[in-house]
Amino acid sequence: MKGPEDRREMSMTYGEELALALALCDQADRLSEAAFDRGPAVSVKADGTPVTDADTAIEEMIRRTLAERFPEDAVIGEEYGSDGDSPRAWIIDPIDGTKNFAGGIPLWATLLGLRVDGEFVLGVMSLPGIGQRFWAARGAGAFHNGRAIAVNGTARMEDAMVLFGDVEAILGTPEEGPFLRVVSGARRSRGFGDSWGYGLIAAGHAEAMIEPALMIWDVAAPAAIVEIAGGTITQFDGTPLAHGGSALATNGVLHQSYIEALRPGGVST
Repeated sequence: MKGPEDRREMSMTYGEELALALALCDQADRLSEAAFDRGPAVSVKADGTPVTDADTAIEEMIRRTLAERFPEDAVIGEEYGSDGDSPRAWIIDPIDGTKNFAGGIPLWATLLGLRVDGEFVLGVMSLPGIGQRFWAARGAGAFHNGRAIAVNGTARMEDAMVLFGDVEAILGTPEEGPFLRVVSGARRSRGFGDSWGYGLIAAGHAEAMIEPALMIWDVAAPAAIVEIAGGTITQFDGTPLAHGGSALATNGVLHQSYIEALRPGGVST
């Protein structure tokens, strides 16, 4: 017989939501792969960033289904903004890595996250171009292609692999010097940007991911996966993630060290 703690854990697995999120990403994979194979139609949004026909088709599909299954929930998406006012919010990036996708590079993802009362409780990152999928839900654990995953226990920055996105976004800022010191002091560094880098942190293959500016749809699903896998993700200064803010994801053990090292004037420890 299960006690109160067991029942509470079971109630927090978000099983119905996770099953739906995985099914939606199955559909998104089919749409994005078909568009990638034929060559997506690309246009430019008002903010100067590219958008493809797959971006809009996938977000429309996900929104329709969420409206049917969870009509009381809010939805936030890159292409169509925010709908609803609820402590439960689904957050969609239909094609994370649109420039890769439009340029024929098979490193893109559909990201679908669920935030409840300000906490990222569920996330799916599906990267069909390279046959990878990461997912996690509170109470259920974190997984990569069906295998349970967890961050590693590396405790020294000089033994860490550091990942990052666009270097251009950090050059010329107060964080440039600290960032270059962190990278030069690492065991290894690579520009595995976008969601792929967060998956590598969650699966224990790297220790830190550094990105200076992200929108909430870029980071909601990765945040859930990293945290549920045992890691930590905040802004560079340790404050909670924010729309348009920075993101520092680590194995948790090294998180405070990276916060201090990325502080302007900071020194790697």
